[in-house]
Amino acid sequence: MKILSQRGQRMPSSPIRRLVPFADQAKAAKKHVYHLNIGQPDIKTPDTFMNPIKHLDMPVLEYGPSAGLTSLRKKFAEYYHRFDIDVTYEDILVTTGGSEAIIFALMTICDVGDEIIIPEPFYTNYNGFAVEAGVHIVPITSYIEDGFQLPPIESVKEKITDKTRAIMICNPNNPTGYVYSRKELEALRDIALEHNLFILSDEVYREFVYDGATHTSVMHLKGIEDRTIMLDSVSKRYSACGARIGMIVSKNRDVISAALKFGMARLCPPTIEQIGTEAGIDTPQSYFDRVIEEYTERRDIMVRLLGEMPGVTVPNPKGAFYLVVKLPVDDADHFARWLLTDFDINGETVMVAPANGFYSTPGLGQDEVRIAYVLNGEDIKKAMQVLSEGLKAYPGRKK
Repeated sequence: MKILSQRGQRMPSSPIRRLVPFADQAKAAKKHVYHLNIGQPDIKTPDTFMNPIKHLDMPVLEYGPSAGLTSLRKKFAEYYHRFDIDVTYEDILVTTGGSEAIIFALMTICDVGDEIIIPEPFYTNYNGFAVEAGVHIVPITSYIEDGFQLPPIESVKEKITDKTRAIMICNPNNPTGYVYSRKELEALRDIALEHNLFILSDEVYREFVYDGATHTSVMHLKGIEDRTIMLDSVSKRYSACGARIGMIVSKNRDVISAALKFGMARLCPPTIEQIGTEAGIDTPQSYFDRVIEEYTERRDIMVRLLGEMPGVTVPNPKGAFYLVVKLPVDDADHFARWLLTDFDINGETVMVAPANGFYSTPGLGQDEVRIAYVLNGEDIKKAMQVLSEGLKAYPGRKK
């Protein structure tokens, strides 16, 4: 008797979260676990975001509009204008997190069996979103030796078929921290125009760029305004991951109208979090300046300490707050589990995310992990010491 759907069987578990039971066992054994596996910042959510929620006087928590509160959409438009992104509130659909924004976008432009091209490694949940939408991911592989830059443009063209509907990127990139240049984006634009494709750009980490790097949005590209879809979220920007407020932004009104129909089916995004977000958009720039300074310091500490570990390959990310490192291990998945089940130093261990789940091509990322530098500097130093000793002790270390 058939029990599960093929979709349910194909749905991948998250490499970010699937080792949680082992972390829970370690904690039950009184071990302290440094969580480097998940992009949950320890930065305080700004008061501008939290205060209206704390002081909310709402006798009835009613349904809101399916497209999101109009006042919030107008505030988002003002926010994007700060970055030279010329949109109105009618170009914006509020979603329940960036995850829903991606799923809605895929279901809006793709039929079951269609293909989207994505540079890998990519945010692991894209694999799950594609399964939900019935879409096939066609990867083009970027490499740690090249700093995870966009592969040669010819490799993108080679992947295009009559099923291809879009090229999708994450910029700045999760999991690699790579920031795509305007030149790279314009090359993708030219391909999209030539083959009548959409460009989807996940820009959740827009503010998090370092070393004087400049973020170019897909919405800055000229001549392809009706084929670009920006996907966004407030989770990382305001250190409000639990708020679950995202958005689809596109000047293609047919895209917004079709996505809205999916939004109607789920009724509305969460109202209270929208109220907090609307006020949070007024968070002063000084908050972000301090956050960028903090993350730059954390990144520098982590890159330096990883670089001192024999056999470890580590690039220097220019954005977001992640990096992918190559380790001298036979199986990063087994190593990540071993750290939680069999290893500690004075009752402390670390949790990392195996990178194989950030690839679509089978077999890639077997000796890589994604690490999030979301802990304070002192904790990062302690975590890197534990990781260094773990690499020395691991039975499957490569010579």
